[in-house]
Amino acid sequence: MTLNAAEKNISPSIHMIRKGIAVGFPIMLGYLPIAITYGVLAKQAGMSLTELTLMSVLVFAGASQFMGANMIAVGAGAVEIIVATFVLNFRHFVMSLSFMNRLRDIGLKWKLPLSLGLTDETFAVSSLHPKEARMEKGPLFYTALILTAYFSWIFGSFLGGVLGEVIPRQLSQSMGIALYAMFIGLLVPSVKKELRIGLIAVIAMLINAICSQFMSSGWAIVFGTVLGGFSGVFLLKEEQS
Repeated sequence: MTLNAAEKNISPSIHMIRKGIAVGFPIMLGYLPIAITYGVLAKQAGMSLTELTLMSVLVFAGASQFMGANMIAVGAGAVEIIVATFVLNFRHFVMSLSFMNRLRDIGLKWKLPLSLGLTDETFAVSSLHPKEARMEKGPLFYTALILTAYFSWIFGSFLGGVLGEVIPRQLSQSMGIALYAMFIGLLVPSVKKELRIGLIAVIAMLINAICSQFMSSGWAIVFGTVLGGFSGVFLLKEEQS
């Protein structure tokens, strides 16, 4: 009875913040080991601790940061990395539009900054809690959820960068397999649903291999990503017809 009474006396703002942190906690647990791995790999790719941490602060996109670190390691230029990141993260436009539609009861002044913190995980979890948008101080729920994931990713990246300076180089290099494991983990569920998605991945791989023979590795990745994805327009359209 005392506990219930105490809960009733909590302000709506505190209640929503606590709820957002609680919902974001599982994301935090999932982000930390991946972010640490990114930090180690980015450090071994030649990035400074400040640079790899700032990438997490400004980009906040795991797959793109892994790819960016890999492209830096092979000597890709800034333009190549920016274009490849833009293509890989294009789905965020769709997620942001869906996010704004689901949370139409929240004002635009909240939607714009919150959309900057969307990732696959925060988007999925926030989509499961649309009713909070209609509750008092509801925006604070989504703010706490996203910031919990955001700061855990930054902290994990920083910690990985520190570890990258002290752990043996042979061990840190072996963590490079995490990059391929991450992308395979993203690809396999989609391939199980539709085999043609696997064919698109193979086409992108072949284009990358061919282009790398007469251009830099960075641009080869860009062309492989763009042209491979464009092939999906025809392959998936044919599957729907």
